[in-house]
Amino acid sequence: MKPESLVRPLARLLPLALLTACASPPPPAVTPPVASAPAAVAAEAAVTTPVETASAPVSVPMASAPVVIEPPPPAKPAGLSHAEAKSLLNRLLPAKMPDRAGWNADIVDAFAALKIPYTPEYFCAAAAVIEQESSWQGDPSVPGLPTMVWNKIGEKAAAKHVPLIAVKTAFLKTSPNGESYKSRIDSLRTEREMNAVFEDLSADAARLGLPLNMNNPIRTGGPMQVSVAFAEAHVRAWPYPYPRSSSIRDTVFTRRGGTYFGIAILLQYPAPYDDMIYRFADFNAGRYASRNAAFQAAIAKLTGRQLDLDGDLLSYQNGRPAAKPSDIEEALASISGQIGMSRDAIRRDLTSEKLVGFGQTALYKKVFALADAKNGKPMPRVAMPQIRLISPKITRKLTTEWFAKRVDWRYQTCLARAK
Repeated sequence: MKPESLVRPLARLLPLALLTACASPPPPAVTPPVASAPAAVAAEAAVTTPVETASAPVSVPMASAPVVIEPPPPAKPAGLSHAEAKSLLNRLLPAKMPDRAGWNADIVDAFAALKIPYTPEYFCAAAAVIEQESSWQGDPSVPGLPTMVWNKIGEKAAAKHVPLIAVKTAFLKTSPNGESYKSRIDSLRTEREMNAVFEDLSADAARLGLPLNMNNPIRTGGPMQVSVAFAEAHVRAWPYPYPRSSSIRDTVFTRRGGTYFGIAILLQYPAPYDDMIYRFADFNAGRYASRNAAFQAAIAKLTGRQLDLDGDLLSYQNGRPAAKPSDIEEALASISGQIGMSRDAIRRDLTSEKLVGFGQTALYKKVFALADAKNGKPMPRVAMPQIRLISPKITRKLTTEWFAKRVDWRYQTCLARAK
């Protein structure tokens, strides 16, 4: 389950949480769009939370729950050539945007590499998320970034009873690029620059002589706010298609790399939804969160318990199911006799909650069979995850549902251009 206190680091305003731990009709059925990949790889989830405007999104990784990169089924034929795909996408992109040709190439190339069909629905889904998360800026500038970073470094230093002046003095030492760390922080403009500073700080911590954890705390980046952990896991399951001279972490902060991995998160898995809005919700809350939220609603119907419909069925610790049962496990244990499953059997099936196969487990089928009977009609198999988005930038109540609807509006606007 997602603890209420979980505050996610910012995206284009990332440093505010940087160092704390550091109307077209609905689209057709969203079928699994990708070709088969190698063995499954688990990694930390990447989800993004917007602030109140698209120009300053907030990225919130669920530090405890994993994303699983599983072998998807073969893709259906795309039907369009690469050149035809670029022409189609050009009609779908906004009339006014920076470097239209560059974005077109990066998106179509990512689709080709990931074996995702060239369709208006998939192109518009990717475009809607990019627009929401970065307003078509590959490496957006962040006003006031140096002050934000120094404030958070000061908080971290204070927690260790280290005067900020001592930190700044240590940061006068020359960094690997020839500038002092202080100078680099004072001149920060983008999150890509910020990531580079903290990569150098992490490698140079011993020489600086500060009793502070200088590990790079930045977990997400790029125009789609991709989790670095997801990207690092993805390349182990699906080879990165472009030449690169730097780490996968650094690649995430580039427009091409960030777009590639963001499209992979959004579209390269077999989502069991008939409406694209639930992919947008999953992009924010974690893969299969919309399916799992409906499953939670079915459990609530059967047990009469108040349960969070957040899409997380287990509690996680360091990317693995925690020993302590989640509220969902406890609720299911209370009806174990009705569903004819032991606690161990329930836990076994719940561990596949991040996989497409969870929908075929005995637990899933038995719970819905009983819930449908009690409800008098079939209960929904998909629901919007109910998650409150938390950030210093947010001044009103925003949720995963707000994010999904906001992206869906952009998606529908894009589809209208296809006509």
